[in-house]
Amino acid sequence: MTPFTYDLTGDIHLFSAIAALIFGTTVLIIPKGTPRHRRLGYFYSGAMLIMLITSFMIYRLFDGFGMFHFFSVVSLLTLTAGMVPVIIKKPGQWVVLHFNFMYWSVIGLYAAFVSEAFTRIPQTPFFSMLSIATFLVIGAGFLIWFRNKEKWSRQFLNLQSKSKS
Repeated sequence: MTPFTYDLTGDIHLFSAIAALIFGTTVLIIPKGTPRHRRLGYFYSGAMLIMLITSFMIYRLFDGFGMFHFFSVVSLLTLTAGMVPVIIKKPGQWVVLHFNFMYWSVIGLYAAFVSEAFTRIPQTPFFSMLSIATFLVIGAGFLIWFRNKEKWSRQFLNLQSKSKS
């Protein structure tokens, strides 16, 4: 039987990914703008950063920079784009920008998790399972997004206007 991880880097990558899944899911569910939301959001960002750093140290699958490293770059950009508005807090729609990028950061993490799980199903084609898993999760994320984006935008703009008063 092949282990899930092969070394300490893999262990750190796995455990930080699990932590990011837990924190990211919780942050999406709980009320926004609370001290708990902010604290767990920083935990999510930290866990993601650790996971992404370790992802660039894993080269077994492609013996070099591969498509998962490309997606790690995309994830790092999404995470950064979600945190910059929080740090800068430029007047305007910073809350909406923050939510938009962080939502897709978590959805991307779900896609990576489901893809990883699907590719571990014995005797299945790797790239087919990867494609199916990614399509299903991103598709579900888009469906939820488009059904709720107007409502969410109004909520976050209201939250932002309350924080100014």
